[in-house]
Amino acid sequence: MKVYCYPKCSTCKKALKFLENNNYNFELLDISKEPPSYKELEEIINKSGLDIKKFFNTSGKLYREKNVKDKLADMTQEEKITLLSSNGMLIKRPLLINDDVILVGFKESEYKELKK
Repeated sequence: MKVYCYPKCSTCKKALKFLENNNYNFELLDISKEPPSYKELEEIINKSGLDIKKFFNTSGKLYREKNVKDKLADMTQEEKITLLSSNGMLIKRPLLINDDVILVGFKESEYKELKK
């Protein structure tokens, strides 16, 4: 299991605390220093079955500064993945990858369904 987090993010801290308290084994990656590559993101997005918009950190400073919201409608899937892979702070976190399960953000009910 891989978990991409940002150390200062309170939602990430909640997710990590849940995983640790429930004895999950996971590899922790700092999304600001080690963001997923284009290829990894492409695989993650395809495997998840989620709309790519769910992967954008819409409450983030960088998202607002770059005016991403207004640009997304006119971007191709490839352009969106390129943008996401350009800076980990654009990716909604935590991003958890486990076998065939991809979780974006933290909802305790979803995390409870994970296989250890």
